[in-house]
Amino acid sequence: MLLLFLAYFGGILTILSPCILPVLPFVFARSDQPFRKNGLPLLAGMAVTFALVASLATVGGGWAVRANQFGRIAALVLFGIFGLTLLFSSLAERLSRPLVQLGSRLSRNSDSGPSIVNSFLLGIGTGLLWAPCAGPILGLILTGAALGGASAHTAILLFAYAAGAATSLTLALLAGGRVFAAMKRSLGAEEWIRRILGVAILVGVVAVAFGLDRGVLTRISLASTSNLEQRLVDRFHPAKQHKIVINQTIDITDTDVAPTTLPDLSGATAWINSPPLTPASLRGKVVLVDFWTYSCINCLRTLPYVKAWYAKYKDSGFVVLGVHTPEFPFEKDESNVRKAVHDLGILYPVAMDNDYSIWQSFNNQYWPAHYFIDATGRIRYHQFGEGNYDQSEAWIRSLLEEANHQLISATPTSVAATGTEAAPDSNDVQSPETYIGYDRAANFASPGGFKQDTPQEYDAPATLTLNQWALAGKWKDEEQIATLLSPTGSIVYRFHARDLHLVLGPSKDGKPIRFRVTIDGKAPGADHGMDTDANGYGTVTENRLYQLIRQQNGVQDRTFRIEFLGPGVRAYSFTFG
Repeated sequence: MLLLFLAYFGGILTILSPCILPVLPFVFARSDQPFRKNGLPLLAGMAVTFALVASLATVGGGWAVRANQFGRIAALVLFGIFGLTLLFSSLAERLSRPLVQLGSRLSRNSDSGPSIVNSFLLGIGTGLLWAPCAGPILGLILTGAALGGASAHTAILLFAYAAGAATSLTLALLAGGRVFAAMKRSLGAEEWIRRILGVAILVGVVAVAFGLDRGVLTRISLASTSNLEQRLVDRFHPAKQHKIVINQTIDITDTDVAPTTLPDLSGATAWINSPPLTPASLRGKVVLVDFWTYSCINCLRTLPYVKAWYAKYKDSGFVVLGVHTPEFPFEKDESNVRKAVHDLGILYPVAMDNDYSIWQSFNNQYWPAHYFIDATGRIRYHQFGEGNYDQSEAWIRSLLEEANHQLISATPTSVAATGTEAAPDSNDVQSPETYIGYDRAANFASPGGFKQDTPQEYDAPATLTLNQWALAGKWKDEEQIATLLSPTGSIVYRFHARDLHLVLGPSKDGKPIRFRVTIDGKAPGADHGMDTDANGYGTVTENRLYQLIRQQNGVQDRTFRIEFLGPGVRAYSFTFG
C-alpha cells in the first residue's frame, strides 16, 4: 500500500516537471469543451496507455519496444495533422484523406458536442508519446517491473503513477478551461487561440520526435522533484543493491539471508545442457548453484574451479546448476548465452534467469554467488565472489560424505587457469569496475559531462587522474551503453591494475569493428591482452568481455586508450584484475 501511495504521489509531482511540457498542448487543445466528455476520457486514455506500454516495455523485451516505437510514430503523425488543422482551418477543409478528415473532425466543435470515443483515442495517442522523467519513484517502479516480471501488481503501480499525473493535469485542465472560455468571449479571440494551440501542438510533436522530452527536459527536471522523491523512497522502500564482489564467505546454516531450502526453479526462461530441473528431481544430490553472467570477469575467473569440481565429483552425486542472470540486455539473448556456454566449455545444466525469478527466490544480490545445497535440499553454505576455493571444495566433499556415508579423497583440485579466467593480481588492483552508461557511471572526465540519451561530440582531456575516463568523438550515451556514431572515436582511462577488460559489442547489424589500443601513447607490445596483438589491434565481433591489456612486468598508473576504426561499436563497462 505504501508503494502504491508513492507511485500515485510521484505521478502528481510530474506537473512540476518540464517533462510534462510536450503533452500539455495535446491536453489543453480542447480544454474549452465539457470535461466529462472530453478531458476525462482523454486523461483516462493517456493513463491506461502509459501503464500498458510501460508494463510491456519492462518485461516484454525488444519486440515490445519496437511496437511502442511504431505506435509513437503513428501518434506523432496524428497529432501533427491535428496541429496543422488547428493552425490552418482552410487546410482541414481542402484535405480529403481519411486521416486528415479525422484530425479535422477531432479539432472542430460540433453541435452534438465532442465524442467520448474520439477524446479517448486522443488520450491513447498522448499516452504513447508521454515519456515522464525517470525520477527515483518511477525508477523504483520500473526496476521492480523488470525484476519481478509481468504481474497485476506491476500494472497497478504503473497505472497509479499515471493516475497521479492525470490528477494534477485534471486540476490544470479545469483551471485552464475557465481561462480559455473567458478569452473566447472576446471578439475575434477564438481563431487566434486555435492557431496558438496548433503551434503549441506542432512544437510538442517536434520535441517528442527529436527526443527532447527524454533528453534535455529530463536533465532539467530531475533537480525539481528528485530530492523529495528520493527521501520518500528511502523512507518507505529502502533499496537492495545488486553487486559484483571479489570475495565474501558466509556459513548460512543459522542465518536468514537466503531461503533454507532449494527454492522453485520454474522461473527459468530457458534451459541449456539439460531439461528443466526441479527441487524434487535434485533431491538426493549435492548441488552447487552458481549465479553468473558471461560478461562478468569475476564470474569467468571462478569457472575453471566450478568446471573442475563438476568433472571430479559428478559421479559421486554432485550437480552444478549454473543460473545465468543477465546484467546487460545482450545477455538475455538465448543464442548469445548458448554460444558462451559452448565456448567456455560448460557441460553442466544452465538455467537462463532473464526475469530474475530464481535470483529473487534466493534473495541473491551478487555476481558471482555460490550456494551449496545438501542431499535433503537444505542450503548449507554460500560463497560470494571469487576466492576461498579450497574451503568451497571442502564443503562439497563434506556434503557428499554426508549423502554417501563414505569418505572422499581430501586432495584439493589443481586448476591452471589462463586468459580471462586466470586469477587476478588482487594485491595491486586500484581501479574499480567502471560503467560506460550514465546510470552507474563514475569519474567521467569529458568536459561538459554526459548528454544523456542524446548524440554528442565529446573530447578527452589532455591528462587524467587515476580512475578518470573520457570519451572522444560523437557518442550516444544511454543508461547502460554508449554507442559510437562518428567514423572513429576513442575511450581513454587512467588505470592501475595488471589486467584491463572492456565489455563491447559490434554494431546493431552485427558488423565487426576494428580497434587499436595504446598504453601511454604506445603499442602494448608484450603487455597486450588475449583479444589484441602486440601492435594493439583487435576486432569486436560479438557481445562479450574483451581482455585488452595484461601487463607482464610490474603495475603502475598507466593511460589506456582504445580507438575504434569504424562507427557503431557499443561499450558497456571496464573491469580490472
